[in-house]
Amino acid sequence: MEDFIYIGRVANTHGVQGMLKVFPTTEDPKRFELLKDIYIEDIRGITNSYTIKNVKYFKNMVILGLKEIEDMNQAEKLKNGIIKIHRKNALPLEENEYYISDLLGLEVFDIEDNKIGILKNIIFTGSNDVYEIDNSTKNGLLLPAIKECVLKVDINNKRIIVKIPEGL
Repeated sequence: MEDFIYIGRVANTHGVQGMLKVFPTTEDPKRFELLKDIYIEDIRGITNSYTIKNVKYFKNMVILGLKEIEDMNQAEKLKNGIIKIHRKNALPLEENEYYISDLLGLEVFDIEDNKIGILKNIIFTGSNDVYEIDNSTKNGLLLPAIKECVLKVDINNKRIIVKIPEGL
């Protein structure tokens, strides 16, 4: 398991003072108010620590002000960055809930125990998440993350058991 938990993605800048518009990937976006520091991994894969100055909300987005980011040009460099926190700062999970960072990289098997591929990404659509599975084909496999399709998640054995709907 990673030491960091993925809690959001920088969608865009917000205003000229370097605020960030963040798409939260956490069940409780208000959790940003409980944090003092975050880490942002930029599109080049470089991770830096930032101090939260203020938190606002707009529709389904979190607007973050960071002490180290003073203008829109600095904020622009973080666009599409992944926001992470230390696992020790993570909120406790309910039953059948998982941290994204614990799911990514798990092997995916069908109900006959045939390996389908590796969970490569999770797409957040609003209604339900979609698992992007690398199955060694050009486009991969997109599977809705609903209980009818995702039958079992076994973090300890690094496996997900799925039922692929007909026609997929």
